[in-house]
Amino acid sequence: MRHLLLLCLLFNLSLNAQDITGRWVTIDDNTAKRKSVVEIVVTDGKASGRIVEILDPAKRDRTCEACTDDRRGKKVLGMEIIRNMQRDGGEWKGGTIMDPENGKVYDCKMWLEDGELKVRGYVAFFYRTQTWVRE
Repeated sequence: MRHLLLLCLLFNLSLNAQDITGRWVTIDDNTAKRKSVVEIVVTDGKASGRIVEILDPAKRDRTCEACTDDRRGKKVLGMEIIRNMQRDGGEWKGGTIMDPENGKVYDCKMWLEDGELKVRGYVAFFYRTQTWVRE
């Protein structure tokens, strides 16, 4: 009986360890400076993420003129940049991520690694992976 309780506890801890929900700080690939805060929520089994804070005051009022979809001309602050991610084992995939710097939309995959969120945007075999940290 104790083994069963221990197994259930460990299983529950591993599920919680894979929880991507919450506020994540994005890091600039080139400068290694903190850029923004993205809040990820899961609704009906699908994860999405919205920019809830832009750390550079000069960029807080920017709009996405380079966007080519429903986000065109909208403020980057408050914008949903992650859409339709679905959990597949220890990863979230099947959705998209949009780069508000250039308006491009990429296929996306996310996973937790050592408490950090790895976010990979890709087209075919070309990809870029960012590391986000919890706020």
